[in-house]
Amino acid sequence: MNADGAAWEQRSVARVVSPVQPRKLASVPFVELADGRLQGVVSSGSDIARVYVSSITAGTHAFNCSTNNNRPCGGLRGSPCKHLQALAGEAVLQYGLDQVARYLHVEVGDGANLMSCLNGRHEPTPGAMVFSRFLRHLSYLELPDTTEPIAEMHWFPATGAVR
Repeated sequence: MNADGAAWEQRSVARVVSPVQPRKLASVPFVELADGRLQGVVSSGSDIARVYVSSITAGTHAFNCSTNNNRPCGGLRGSPCKHLQALAGEAVLQYGLDQVARYLHVEVGDGANLMSCLNGRHEPTPGAMVFSRFLRHLSYLELPDTTEPIAEMHWFPATGAVR
């Protein structure tokens, strides 16, 4: 390990953080704190073949929800829809209320609900990158267990390697 990098940056595997509490993967199969947003993929409650990409931006609390092909959610009527509510709930289970609130830059008082503390408005946000990452994560589930490097990740340079 060099003086500039953390130990995990020198490995070909990343530490997996266990959820704070068990999650309902059927309703929200993918949730992440990334790109300055709480974002993820939420299953439709009415159509098993439909999913929504939902997001809440840190700081402004702007929110968006649309199908994976960018059709707006019909539940967005000036306030967050049920998909955004589910996303926030599962994010709290995954990361804990303190971490999610800190990431979104919001103060959540004792006994308060995260969503009730947000004051954003609807702002369309492209969901293609989030959905693409979700599909990539799904593809890893199909790989057999191995301790060998994954071929598609070989482009990462090895520390100290000369080519």
